[in-house]
Amino acid sequence: MLIESLSGVRGYDSLLTAELMDSYAGALKELLNCHKVVIGRDSRVSGVRIQDQMTNALLRLGVDVTDLGVCPTPTVEMSVVRHKAEAGIVITASHNPLPWNGLKFLGADGLFLNPDQMLWIKDHRQSLYAKYASPHGTVKHYEFANRDHIKSVLNLFYIDVAAIRARHFRLAVDAVNGAGSEIIPALLAELGCEVFPVHCNPHLPFPHTPEPLPENLTDLMQTVRENRADLGLAIDPDGDRLAIVSDTGLPISEEYTLVLATDLVLSQTKSEPKIVVANLSTTRALEDMARKYGAVVIRTPIGEINVARRMQIKKAVIGGEGNGGVILPEAHLGRDALVGTALVLQLLTKENRPLSEVMQTLPQYFMAKRKTPRGSADFCEIVSRLQRSVADAEINTEDGLKFSWADRWVHIRTSNTEPIVRIYAEAPTRPEADRLAERFIEKLEELTN
Repeated sequence: MLIESLSGVRGYDSLLTAELMDSYAGALKELLNCHKVVIGRDSRVSGVRIQDQMTNALLRLGVDVTDLGVCPTPTVEMSVVRHKAEAGIVITASHNPLPWNGLKFLGADGLFLNPDQMLWIKDHRQSLYAKYASPHGTVKHYEFANRDHIKSVLNLFYIDVAAIRARHFRLAVDAVNGAGSEIIPALLAELGCEVFPVHCNPHLPFPHTPEPLPENLTDLMQTVRENRADLGLAIDPDGDRLAIVSDTGLPISEEYTLVLATDLVLSQTKSEPKIVVANLSTTRALEDMARKYGAVVIRTPIGEINVARRMQIKKAVIGGEGNGGVILPEAHLGRDALVGTALVLQLLTKENRPLSEVMQTLPQYFMAKRKTPRGSADFCEIVSRLQRSVADAEINTEDGLKFSWADRWVHIRTSNTEPIVRIYAEAPTRPEADRLAERFIEKLEELTN
């Protein structure tokens, strides 16, 4: 199955053919009138072929290509601006397992293309094949994109490099042999940390399911315990999401990566108003944190571009998504595991106590994340019937259907990246969150049978 959505294109690598690259190259060229495109990829073996085919398609259109090689998605985002390109392409399927791969498209500002632009490309790509053009573009290989990215993080206003170095943090890193395998340890070395790499070889395949969820982090948890590390960092294959294992060797919810980063940023932000932007499925602990600092949280539909564009409009000081994606406008308007890592280390330096103790001071919620096959049922009809079945909740229909109560919520929506329906529920305790999620899974099953 090939999935074309506002998040880009994903599918089994066998579906990402030279003809598909031709069609997308032609549509991107037509949409953005681009003469220079930056390309980077994650570490999947199929990315080499896909990048070669996309590059050749662009060259036949007279487009100059800057090849960054293997690097995180946020590195490509920043490089588009640095190299003054009109567009960027990231070859990645993010957290999807092998044999998936995909394409993400960026504009000249380094942000993902908006939904209207992605729809235009999808509708027009079949008629805009690059193979009918004549070759005259050029390729430039740039080897220092990771170095540039690290320097930009070290220069952030919120980061006191000397203070972090003085802490001599001990950190375990599981980069799932992905695009963060070399850049994350390199950043940590610059911050004076002792690093215990778990899966940090981009030349090897993913050692486990690549999404940085607790059930996939057993090797990282063991490494933290064996080495008495201060933290364990879990990075997804394209380096834009960060999940954390605490000093106890137990994972904290990936929702709290953004909460921790927000705590640090709001504590150091003097200007008003203090705006935080997050999507509808991100923990309500953000509202509690914002209230502590007199800040306001604005919610958006799911999708990094929706959060980033709203942050841009509202001049937010920080934002992101509860999947471990931290967006700091001072760096760039994209999820960035390097930025998230530096902000969390700065918070721990400021607090001068272990993460396990810091976590006890934060608002506590628990989230249940479930998914079920989408099937062939009309999801709009399902949403309508679900909405009529619940009478005591505040309802939001911006993106699927979200029911909110005083201390809990449930969000039901179709995935942008997989043929599934996602059900996220949050409550003050784990059993309550589990029960809430199961209640709505049962409702979905009743409506689709």
